[in-house]
Amino acid sequence: MLELAVAHELYRRYPDFSEGRLAKIRSHVVSRASCAVVARELGLGRRLGERAVDTPTDELARLVRNRNVLAALLEAALAALFLEHGFAKIERAIVDAFSGRIEYALTSHVDHKTELQEALARQGRQVNYAVLEVEGPPHDRRFTCAAMIDGVQLGVGAGRSKKAAEQEAAREALAKIEPEIVAAELEAEVE
Repeated sequence: MLELAVAHELYRRYPDFSEGRLAKIRSHVVSRASCAVVARELGLGRRLGERAVDTPTDELARLVRNRNVLAALLEAALAALFLEHGFAKIERAIVDAFSGRIEYALTSHVDHKTELQEALARQGRQVNYAVLEVEGPPHDRRFTCAAMIDGVQLGVGAGRSKKAAEQEAAREALAKIEPEIVAAELEAEVE
């Protein structure tokens, strides 16, 4: 229902956007990271902490800050609201809660991996990602990944998840190959 509410709102607000652009925005808005942000904004972590029973304090402190826990908590709350009230009654509240994420997705470059993959695909090339390093205990990992294009490491990124590190590596690789892509597109237009 989250995806449906967001897709409906995006189509209503931006009827002239291409299907691909709307899909990318929707994908970011309903992502686990965005759900965690909205859960924090709604104070769901704090509420979980207030209502938790028989959970050690240190574990509870970790849980109420954990992105995956917050996202799952928000999804469970939305499901409960849907079951209790139905989609029509909660759609506006969902859109209102995620409105900031919609604006963020519109104004921020949120998916460097997809942009890099699409740019390279137009040239018949591919990107692969390699994990270079994993540090820290299981509950507090730090990943370092590389974006490999034609066997050459063109970007390196670090993050608290493998996906975040790959995004950073893709961003760095895009910055390096952008002049190359622009030149190839201009050459194709001349032909």
